[in-house]
Amino acid sequence: MTPRISTFDEFRDAISAYRLPRVLLAALELDLFTVIGDRSWPLTTLAKKLKVSERGLSILCRNLAAAGVLHKKGSLYRNSRLGATALNGNHRTYRGGYLNLIRSHWTDWIRLEESIRSGLPLDHDVPDGPDYRRQFTWAMHHRTLEIAPAIAAQLHLGRAQTLLDLGGGPGTYAMAFLARNPRLRATVCDRAAALEVAKEIASTHKARGRLSYAPLDFCKDPIPGTYDVIWYSNVLHIYSPEENQAIFRRVRAALKPGGRFIIQDAFLHDQQGLYPTEASLFAISMLLFTEQGNTYTVQETAKWLRQAGFVRIKPIPIRKGTGDWEDGIWEGSAPGLRPRMIANQKGSGRNRKGR
Repeated sequence: MTPRISTFDEFRDAISAYRLPRVLLAALELDLFTVIGDRSWPLTTLAKKLKVSERGLSILCRNLAAAGVLHKKGSLYRNSRLGATALNGNHRTYRGGYLNLIRSHWTDWIRLEESIRSGLPLDHDVPDGPDYRRQFTWAMHHRTLEIAPAIAAQLHLGRAQTLLDLGGGPGTYAMAFLARNPRLRATVCDRAAALEVAKEIASTHKARGRLSYAPLDFCKDPIPGTYDVIWYSNVLHIYSPEENQAIFRRVRAALKPGGRFIIQDAFLHDQQGLYPTEASLFAISMLLFTEQGNTYTVQETAKWLRQAGFVRIKPIPIRKGTGDWEDGIWEGSAPGLRPRMIANQKGSGRNRKGR
């Protein structure tokens, strides 16, 4: 949690926190981690390779080593494990999509005043083309590579046979649920450009035969089919309260009796709608990049669920540090018994008759 600011020194320190992030971004912009690769470099040779000043590179690398993303031994620098893998463009685990998104956000956040004055996202008059959607979808895949399997391991789906990943982008969560649930079939619903990325990602996955795709504008159109579980991860914050309420009604219509609607998002948990701080800060991103998005309290989201006809609204606890957000998963159920409960009841009836 971000410390509360009550003195000038604390205010100064909060503003000055931009320094290390800017050092890290400069290293990405120079492709430093990719150039270093798996070698150790003297500064003079590395500066010539990067075509930068030795003085500037010396100061940059010293700070990167102090932060732990580089290692320094005498006059030589080499990558840390992180630098050599996720930050290295030549490594198979490179997170380039998400790193590029982070880099672009630096200049976007500098323009925050524009969006505060207008109430509109940056470049709101520029169409969101397929190329951008592909890049953004890859970024979301790189962001959730470890998170999705960790959540799927803790979120038990019981005897569910069908799952819809609504607004699922790259399908990273859908694939994680399929990996944990051998009888499950999943559908990813999103824009066509996002689904093309999902198909590329799924092409190497063992469970790809149990995954299907549904290009759909779910803000306007009914959701085709019915499902045991609908997963709505990091989508709630994109839309206005009215849009989310309309989506909730469509979800309710697409769930089987007793079906589960599971929402993961940056929920605010206190009465005043201020905390966690990360959820409040994330609303700034929604101001910069969406027409009407925001972050919402658990209380108002639960109200929308009840109004849409959901019951048994409750949080799903997961281990601290393994989810996207702090206490960030909630669910509501469609009225009726889940298939497993019906099966259990039938079984109990047969047992009674057998006695």
